[in-house]
Amino acid sequence: MLKQSKGKMRLLVTGAMLAFMMTPTGAAFAASAQTYEQLNLFGDIFERVRNDHVVEAKDNELIEAAINGMLASLDPHSSFLNADAYREMQVQTRGEFGGLGIEVTMENGVVKVVTPIDDTPAAKAGIQPGDYITHLDGKQVMGMNLREAVDLMRGPVNTDITLGVVREGKAEPFDVVLKRAVITVQSVRARREKDVAYIRITAFNEHTNDGVVENLAKLKKEIGKNFQGVVLDLRNNPGGLLDQAIAVSDTFLDRGEIVSTRGRHNDDIQRFSASKGDLTGGKPVIVLINGGSASASEIVAGALQDHRRGIVLGTTSFGKGSVQTIIPLSGKGALRMTTARYFTPSGRSIQATGIEPDIKVEQAKLEVVEPGRLRSEADLPSHLEALLKKSKADAPEGKDAPEKEPVQDAPDGKAAPDKVSSETQASDYQLSYALDLLRGMSLMAQRAMN
Repeated sequence: MLKQSKGKMRLLVTGAMLAFMMTPTGAAFAASAQTYEQLNLFGDIFERVRNDHVVEAKDNELIEAAINGMLASLDPHSSFLNADAYREMQVQTRGEFGGLGIEVTMENGVVKVVTPIDDTPAAKAGIQPGDYITHLDGKQVMGMNLREAVDLMRGPVNTDITLGVVREGKAEPFDVVLKRAVITVQSVRARREKDVAYIRITAFNEHTNDGVVENLAKLKKEIGKNFQGVVLDLRNNPGGLLDQAIAVSDTFLDRGEIVSTRGRHNDDIQRFSASKGDLTGGKPVIVLINGGSASASEIVAGALQDHRRGIVLGTTSFGKGSVQTIIPLSGKGALRMTTARYFTPSGRSIQATGIEPDIKVEQAKLEVVEPGRLRSEADLPSHLEALLKKSKADAPEGKDAPEKEPVQDAPDGKAAPDKVSSETQASDYQLSYALDLLRGMSLMAQRAMN
């Protein structure tokens, strides 16, 4: 998880966000003589590198690298965000930006349009999949990287930009003038699967719960009295905002704790509970997860699983059970630091173990797992459980080592993230299984009532 701030701290799961006030302790840093010696050593090395290294390096780059090295030694999710990275993170979590509304990639040194987003300036201007963007306001794209090109296409709402476009089948390049608008990132996609509402969440941004509630109401009305339940697809969802994970969980829960967070100190405990009202009316829910489901996704799956409100189906999730705090640094970026763990309603920490599905169903498509491929939180260097083990092993004799929180052993043969090749039921075995199971559960419930 992360915490972000706009005048006050917010929680974010990453990968999650909830208003969270953080009061300064006011305590001065009491460094030991040894600490000062080490800081002097750092200063000496810094001077040596900047003066004598064979390749001249900029001071700010050396300092940024040193900060990142310090944070990376703590755990895989702590890092320094420079101003550009911090702005990009805010765009991702906010879920909207001033732009054109096109999904793009880089090909042969120029920007290639993957697809325009419906009802955006790009779509209205007739930009097509496969178009190549060679110039931006007269500047050649050749020589830019993708981020630089995207930064130029984004900008203040209601400002113009001219795209130089090359289209297959059209002999001459042509210019298109677009006016930037507010582009909302759609994190929720939904459709009707006969008598079942299928809702896929690709990330948890500030619009996610609104999208879930809106789509669920729409599909319930469309299906009518034959509405059987919901398949909630969280596969390959890397996480996002904690308050949105809590709100989505609350959509399907009528009562009880959703998640708790616990920090380094005994008083750093927060609990978040569901409010009354289940928007499905108590209909069955099946949650799809896989090795790419992390953080906020695991909060939702864990809450519904612990309350026996939904059946979790698929493969073991990623296992990111930590909370990060985003601390803005006076216009110079932000510090992202792990400050807490989260626990499911039953008190489980899923750190480095993940959510085990109630029904394990592998995706039918076979994949070769490449050596060294990232498979779970447990594969990341210096993850929290590994640090705890090291700390316990390094504890001096005669003193108690830090107490290790009990967690389940990591399962053998953990599956790599499944890639869903299509959203159609015919090519998605896990979804097909979930739909059949849900309809069977609904049928059994109806028979029990009769």
